[in-house]
Amino acid sequence: MEYKEIQEQASEAVRELLDVANLKKGDIFIVGCSSSEIKGEHIGQGSDINVAAAVYEGIRSVLDDKGIFLAAQCCEHLNRAVVLERAALPSGKEIVNVVPQLHAGGSFATTLYERAKDPVAVESIRADAGMDIGDTLIGMHLKPVAVPVRIAVKQIGDAHVVCARTRPKYIGGERAVYDPELTGGEIRRQE
Repeated sequence: MEYKEIQEQASEAVRELLDVANLKKGDIFIVGCSSSEIKGEHIGQGSDINVAAAVYEGIRSVLDDKGIFLAAQCCEHLNRAVVLERAALPSGKEIVNVVPQLHAGGSFATTLYERAKDPVAVESIRADAGMDIGDTLIGMHLKPVAVPVRIAVKQIGDAHVVCARTRPKYIGGERAVYDPELTGGEIRRQE
């Protein structure tokens, strides 16, 4: 598979997710990415910085146009820490001292760290939406109510793609009415 094709698949996948995710400027989009899985290898066994760069460019270009921050989940060797721009850092969130590497953090987190203007790492984040490329399990870094989003792009290279958006928790009782802007477009009444 060519890098250009990987970049185009990543770009299309993020566009599809953003069409339904209702993200706003300044929101955080988390990506977990196994370049090994994209190449058809077992996760963690064939890290490829060029594959990661293709995915990064495909996703970053779409997010930048909308003012949405990109965050990268590191691999388990860094306890799935998250790399993002300092400007995206939530107020009061403490940074940790780690620089991801190809085999300790992963190729995608390394790429974001190397290309960010002012990168930082944190132990955890609560992102507004995300994409899991290669079954990297990003759920721990999404806001509490994650909603699966089915998109046409099912794979990037050989890696399985799963997407999610988040929404605020519903509260209230039988008389509650919910804001359609926050629920993904539908008015909901508690029944």
